[in-house]
Amino acid sequence: MRSSLIGKIEKARRYAQEPDRVTFSSLTAVFRGNNDEHALSYADGRWHCTCNFFSQWEVCCHTMALQEMLRKMLPTEALASPMETQLIEK
Repeated sequence: MRSSLIGKIEKARRYAQEPDRVTFSSLTAVFRGNNDEHALSYADGRWHCTCNFFSQWEVCCHTMALQEMLRKMLPTEALASPMETQLIEK
């Protein structure tokens, strides 16, 4: 039993070095900003953040930071801002 656990730990370490194996379909997080904490989520192809800026622009520094941090693990549509998507569709 111990050897099988050791094998799983080694496999997990290899997987951790290959973030492109993982693709998030949804997530939730709390972002500690300079002034407040903000609840972020990604689900059904859309981002959401509780900060005031996001309510007007549908993008903010918090969502952009998560996009950058998780770039290799997000689906392509999660990396595009709503403004970019609107330009592409027109």
